[in-house]
Amino acid sequence: MRKTKYLVGVMIFTLFLFSGNLAYATAPYHIGIVTGTVSQGEDELRGAERVIEDYGEASSGGMIVHVTYPDNFMQEMETVISQIVGLADDPLLKAIVVNQSIPGTTEAFRRVKERRPDILCFAAEAQEDPGVISSVADLVTSVNDVYRGYLIPVAAKIIGATDFVHISFPRHMSYELLSRRRNIMEAVCNDIGVRFHFETAPDPVSDVGVAGAQQFILEKVPAWLEKYGPKTAFFNTNVAHVEPLIRQIVTYGGYYVESSVPSPLRGYPGALGLDLTAEKGNFPAIMQKIEDVIIKKGASGRLGTWAYSCGYAESAGLVELARKIIEGEATISIEDLIKAYEKYTPGSEWNGSYYEDLSTGIEKRNYILVYQDTYIFGKGYLGLTKLEVPEKYLTIR
Repeated sequence: MRKTKYLVGVMIFTLFLFSGNLAYATAPYHIGIVTGTVSQGEDELRGAERVIEDYGEASSGGMIVHVTYPDNFMQEMETVISQIVGLADDPLLKAIVVNQSIPGTTEAFRRVKERRPDILCFAAEAQEDPGVISSVADLVTSVNDVYRGYLIPVAAKIIGATDFVHISFPRHMSYELLSRRRNIMEAVCNDIGVRFHFETAPDPVSDVGVAGAQQFILEKVPAWLEKYGPKTAFFNTNVAHVEPLIRQIVTYGGYYVESSVPSPLRGYPGALGLDLTAEKGNFPAIMQKIEDVIIKKGASGRLGTWAYSCGYAESAGLVELARKIIEGEATISIEDLIKAYEKYTPGSEWNGSYYEDLSTGIEKRNYILVYQDTYIFGKGYLGLTKLEVPEKYLTIR
C-alpha cells in the first residue's frame, strides 16, 4: 500500500514537473513572429500581442512564438539573422512573419529555406531591394505608396484643400519610392486643380537633430499657411515632423490627410497631449479619444489617418494568413490577404495591388502593396479604396 502511494506520488510530481512541455505540444504547429521593441515599432509589437491573445504563446501550449530584434539592428545584423533562423529549430514551426523586415531578413530567410523549405516566410515593410527579398520570401507586403501618391492629393481636395505642400529633405528624396510618390503627387495636383508646393525641412539625423527639425516645423507652419492660404494641406515624409505638424494644424488651420506611415499613434498622442495607456492596442478606443479632442478643439474635418495602424494590421494579419494557408483555408493572394487584415481591423476597408518592377514590367505575385481607407476625424471614412487609380500615374518615376 505504501509502495502504491509512493508510485502515485511520483507520477503526480512527474506530470507537474513536465506539464509545461506537455502544454507546449498542445498546438499542432507554431508560427513565429519577429518585431521590433516598443521603442522601435510599437504598432508591430501590438499586432503580435493581439495574435498571442487569440492563439496563445507556444511556451504555454499555444501557437505563437514572438521574438523582438535589437533596437540597434543595423549594428547587430548577425544577431537579427540568428534570431530569425533560430526559430526554425522548433520542429513544430510552420511559418515566420517578420515586421518590419529590416536589413538581414533576406539572408535569414535564405538560411531558413536551406534548412526547412517547408516553412512559410512572410516579410512586411521590407527595407531591402524588392527583387532580392521577393526571391526568397513566400510573401512580401508593404504600404502601397504608388497608389497613395494619387489618393492623398485627391483626399486633400475632397476635404477642402486648394493647395498641397509636400515637406521633405534631400536624403528622403534620394529614395526611389519616396521620390516617385512625390512626383505622382505633383502630377495629380496639377490634374485636379490643386496647387502643389515643395518645401524642404531639416533632416532629423542631421546636426540639428530631432529637436531642431521639430522646432523648424513649429515655426514654419504658420508662415506656410499665411503664404499659401488657410486651405492648404500638408504631407511630410519623416516621422519626427508629424507631431509638430499636427499640433500647428490643429491650432492654426490647414489640412492633414495622413502621415507617410499612417497610424493614429503617429503624432496624434503627443500633439494632443493624450495618455493612451489604458487604450493600449485598442484602436477603436484610441480613435474615439483622438476624435473627441480634435472636435473639441474645433479641428473637425481637417485631419485624418488610417483607423488601424498598418504595422498592427500587418503583424496580426500576416499571422492569420499563415494560419489559414497552413490549414488549407487560403492561398497567397490579394483577396485572402485583405480578408486576414480585415479580421483585425473591423469597420475599415482595404485594397491592394501586386508590385510591378518598372524597369522590367514584371508583376511579382508574391509582393503585395496594400492601403486602407482614410478616416477624417469628425467626418468619417472617405471611401478611397473604392476609387480607381488611373493607369497613367502608375508609370511615373
